[in-house]
Order: sequence, then structure tokens, then C-alpha cells
Amino acid sequence: MTDMGIPSAYVRDKRTPPPSRDELRARIPGWGVDLDPADRPSYPKLQYPADTGAHWEFPDRQPETFPRERSIEHAMLTPVFGTAQPRKGLAGAIRTYAYERFSEGRAAHWLLLVLADRVDAIESHLASFATTRPDNPITETGVLSEVRHHPVSSRAGRVDVRHQVLDPVIVAGTWVAAAGAAVLGTRRLVRAVRD
Repeated sequence: MTDMGIPSAYVRDKRTPPPSRDELRARIPGWGVDLDPADRPSYPKLQYPADTGAHWEFPDRQPETFPRERSIEHAMLTPVFGTAQPRKGLAGAIRTYAYERFSEGRAAHWLLLVLADRVDAIESHLASFATTRPDNPITETGVLSEVRHHPVSSRAGRVDVRHQVLDPVIVAGTWVAAAGAAVLGTRRLVRAVRD
């Protein structure tokens, strides 16, 4: 505490110097055991130049065939990166915005990425209706297997009993939202054609 009663952690100029290594070693058992490199189990790994067997100083860079997400904390992409899921649609635009605007240390960055995943799921469900085999929520969500295989005993004794009422909302929520969007879109289209 300072003279004014403010905790010293919040004051720019600390009145008391930090304890020395010897004081810390005497007060805290085991403090500083790895200060001496000879006592470190990993010390041989820290010797440079280490013989890693690599034939390069910096690894060859993978070509960037389409723009990848890039954290604002880093000046460049890692030498190797995944290309299995390229950005597409509104979900891709949300991901791009999250990476271009917010640091990875911000909650907004991660919340936008979660939102992009949900939007991607809805986009994929809607895109399945344009195929010859659209998604079937009854068989794909496991609802039938839950009814057929011990529906009551499989729910009893679970830790998440209070959350079980949310299961139908979570499972059917995107389908109800997609159906509602389709109905609203159809109504607007019909009104536009009539007028």
C-alpha cells in the first residue's frame, strides 16, 4: 500500500523494489531451480545451432491460391496453412471481417467466428434444398434413435438434465428459422409479382 492507501500494483512508481533472486529462493521452496542451465532437463535442446535435420533456414512457403484469414497480430501467413474450407457466402464475409477488424485477444473476434459458423450451417441447410437429396432433420439429428433406444433411461441420471428442454430448440432451431425465412421470402415474391 502507498501512503494514500492505493495498492502498489496500481501505482506507476513502486516504492519498494522487487525482492532479489536470493530472497525469493530463501522464501519460496524450489524457486529458481531452472535458472542454472546445467540444472535444466531441456537444456541440450536449447543449444544453437541445434542439429534438427532441416535443410532450410526458413521453410518453403505454401502458395496462397486464394486469400486466407490472417490475424492482425501477424505480418504474414504461416508457411503452411489449411485450404480445405475456403471462405464462401455471408459466413466467409463475417470471418473476413472478424480477422481484419479484431485482434485474436478480443471476445468480438471469437463471437464473430461463432456467428459465422452458425450462418455457414444455415447456408448449407438452405443449399441442400437445391440438390436432389436435401438434408433430412429427422434422421440426421438422431431423434428417431433416441425414441427407439431407451428414451427415458438414457435421459435419467445425466448431468445436463436442466438443459434437456433446450435440445429440441437447438436441433430444430435452424430448420424453423430456415422455414420461416422461406415463407417470408415466398410471400414477398408473390406480392411483388402481383403488384
